[in-house]
Amino acid sequence: MELQLERVYFPTGTNGILRANDEILCYTIELPWRYNIRMRSCIPEGRYQLVLRYSDRHKTHLLLQDVPSRTLILVHPANYAEKELRGCIAPVSKLAGPGMGQGSSKAFACLMGLVFKSFNYEKPVWLTIREMPRIDHLKFNIV
Repeated sequence: MELQLERVYFPTGTNGILRANDEILCYTIELPWRYNIRMRSCIPEGRYQLVLRYSDRHKTHLLLQDVPSRTLILVHPANYAEKELRGCIAPVSKLAGPGMGQGSSKAFACLMGLVFKSFNYEKPVWLTIREMPRIDHLKFNIV
């Protein structure tokens, strides 16, 4: 399974659109780009394999593997990047501003339902992260 995350960078947060098979699954929020500083920045653009992970804090969630100079980059629910994320990615149902969203638990459940199908068939799940093309920025509305 291939997922695509297209980002728009703002000084106070990073917003994205997460797609599978060219269909929008949800939006995402992250910390702003701060040169890949651990726990202060979103991660570099690239292609990462996602695997299932469990912790007491986040329960079952996703882990991005082989992120340059970083560890424990997760996909988990959060609605406010600056307060709830330390480099991780949070799916959200609606965007509320740079690095802010709403309905994260619902968006996360939708994403997990989709990726579980691939994991059940023992197929890898990949996430490609890139900047959203400038022309598409005009269509990127914040609700």
